[in-house]
Amino acid sequence: MTKTATVRARIEPNLKNDVEDLFKKLGLSTTEAINLFYRQVKMRKGLPFSVVIPNKTTEKVFKDSDAERNLIRCDDADDMFDKLGI
Repeated sequence: MTKTATVRARIEPNLKNDVEDLFKKLGLSTTEAINLFYRQVKMRKGLPFSVVIPNKTTEKVFKDSDAERNLIRCDDADDMFDKLGI
């Protein structure tokens, strides 16, 4: 099928640049990524990921992680499991 439909969207410039850099690392153009997203939505009959509002605990963890606070560093998976006690 010939691709003739156009999708237009306004995106924050920094978000656009960051995401396009990730697409490039994945070997995808923006057009290919959008097509992939649309195909997944069609196939799953909904978004291909869950959309939830994080609770307060999760929000705190996100903020702490972004600020590199309260992190536990592990050398490898075995070290992580040891620190988790499993």
